[in-house]
Amino acid sequence: MRDICERGFADNGANHCPHFVSDVLGLSFGLTCGHMVHGKGDRASIRVQQIFPECPEVGHWDGLPDSVSAGLVFITRASHGNTQDKTMANVPRKHVGIFQGPPRQIWHYSNSRNRVVTQTPEEFGRHYRAPDDALFWGSFPAGANIG
Repeated sequence: MRDICERGFADNGANHCPHFVSDVLGLSFGLTCGHMVHGKGDRASIRVQQIFPECPEVGHWDGLPDSVSAGLVFITRASHGNTQDKTMANVPRKHVGIFQGPPRQIWHYSNSRNRVVTQTPEEFGRHYRAPDDALFWGSFPAGANIG
């Protein structure tokens, strides 16, 4: 994360998947890296459960419309994501990445490898073992830098 976050929030003990997504997309709401360190640069959101409700549309991955070619992908236990209320539980086993395609590819920050990786949805779906392996999708939050 040292090469990604301008503010310098790169604690190896932190979950940086939402931090990476937010830095890339320019998302700055809820708890940010600016709350963790005082440095120069833009602030980026660092909580998965705070990104999910900011997505204008959310759904189960298996219901992702073919017309949606890019957005966010989340993985957690099925009961921890509520698409009707657009909420996600604050639990340790949750992760987020950015998808694009077809063919669908997912970019996310691998905390165990300390770097960004690219995976297929099938590979990403193995990030956690069952029952924490339900995939959700979300459209980009308002203000996301997707250009």
